[in-house]
Amino acid sequence: MSFFTDLGRQYIDGQWRTGNGSWDIIDFNPYNGEKLAAVTVASRFEVDEAYRAAERVQKEWAETSPYARRAVIERALRVTEELEDEIADAIVEELGGTWLKARYEVHLAKEFLREAIQLALIPEGRIIASPTAGKENRLYRNPVGVVGVISPFNFPFLVTMKSVAPALALGNGVVIKPNQNTPVVGGGLIAKIFEDAGLPPGLLNVLITDIAEIGDALIEHPVPKVISFAGSDRVGQHVGAVTAAHFKKAILQLSGNSALVVLDDADVDYAVDAAVFSRFIYQGQVCMAANRILVDRSLWDEFTGKFLARVRALKTGDPRDPETHIGPVINEFQADALGVLVQQALDEGATALIHGRTVGNLVEPTVLTGLPVDSPILRQELFGPVALLVPFDDEEHAVRIANDTPYGLSGAVHTADVERGVRFAKRIETGMMHVNDGTVHDEPFVAFGGEKHSGLGRLNGDATVEAFTTQKWISVQHGRSQFPL
Repeated sequence: MSFFTDLGRQYIDGQWRTGNGSWDIIDFNPYNGEKLAAVTVASRFEVDEAYRAAERVQKEWAETSPYARRAVIERALRVTEELEDEIADAIVEELGGTWLKARYEVHLAKEFLREAIQLALIPEGRIIASPTAGKENRLYRNPVGVVGVISPFNFPFLVTMKSVAPALALGNGVVIKPNQNTPVVGGGLIAKIFEDAGLPPGLLNVLITDIAEIGDALIEHPVPKVISFAGSDRVGQHVGAVTAAHFKKAILQLSGNSALVVLDDADVDYAVDAAVFSRFIYQGQVCMAANRILVDRSLWDEFTGKFLARVRALKTGDPRDPETHIGPVINEFQADALGVLVQQALDEGATALIHGRTVGNLVEPTVLTGLPVDSPILRQELFGPVALLVPFDDEEHAVRIANDTPYGLSGAVHTADVERGVRFAKRIETGMMHVNDGTVHDEPFVAFGGEKHSGLGRLNGDATVEAFTTQKWISVQHGRSQFPL
């Protein structure tokens, strides 16, 4: 099977189709520019078709035994395992991910499928006591109906699957809109997995399209009750505003500007390892990546020397080469934008300890220090292999720097005293914080999400059940109520 020729299409009501829109999305390999697929975009009419199909089939799916739903997710896991090598290869080709990144993403996606298998049986009703004599209060947890999933380019297989699989397991229908840079890995591939797993046709749909063609039809449509969006805070703010205006729930997983903090008693070698991984995994195109690396002045020289040596040893090049650490960024626009940001920082007085070259979409690592405290680059997300090294004087100073950003997704702190690390972590305004580890983590049963401009809501485990189900109170009066009128 050719992933890109077979799966670079719309998947609506159980049918693989060519879109009816007015233009084509061209799916390119970001490393060599090879054309992988041309996909005619879906139109507003097809948005309606997809949602109506999901709505129609979902009603019966919701009444299906949770054990039958679980069996479909189990088969989807088996299909994923059978296709693991092909999926990893597609991640390398379509995303420019290295082999390390590709295997990491597939591994995590399988873990989230295993989570969904368990979630199928979790929702339970409750009987709640009433102050009224003879009354029985029943609280039911039901699927919301249909969920719209809008996924990003950086981890499209994982991020899409972590919403799609549990939403289906909990009895919902789903419509996916993958990022136009990753229409196959984030869309068609997932549809194929569930098709092969025996999911009822129409329950899961994939729309490869763009706002230029459909406007806000995907999030304004009356059918979906929840929109699960992962992407930039700029777009997420718009998604949140539109969904709120239409009385929908939005789960927003947005941008980050994580700090990895090295306190004065840290294991420097280990902290360097964590910092290199946290900044440069998938070329730094990760919302949880350590944009800022904060180092106590007493360790500055030792840490900086060892960090620079590690960064200089990273190999930039063809992501198909297992020896490559850093492949291409996703497109030319992203490569150019990173160059502009680095030059702005240098113009402000920053020093480039390493200044990498940009050749096409290959962006070699850059390490900056000496940034003015009011530099805009310290407060924004850097979606690329650019590290900012910042010294601090004491813990109070480190807390101020770490919190001086509109974002609050992830972070890490390194120290020999675990409880000191926990106390420090509690003071950082993030949804997630890791003691003596990297900043990039996602586990199936631990709540994932951010504070401030990094998003609204949580996913994973109980949070996923809360996101994709709703509660309904039904009371039964076994006696007779006394009415005052």
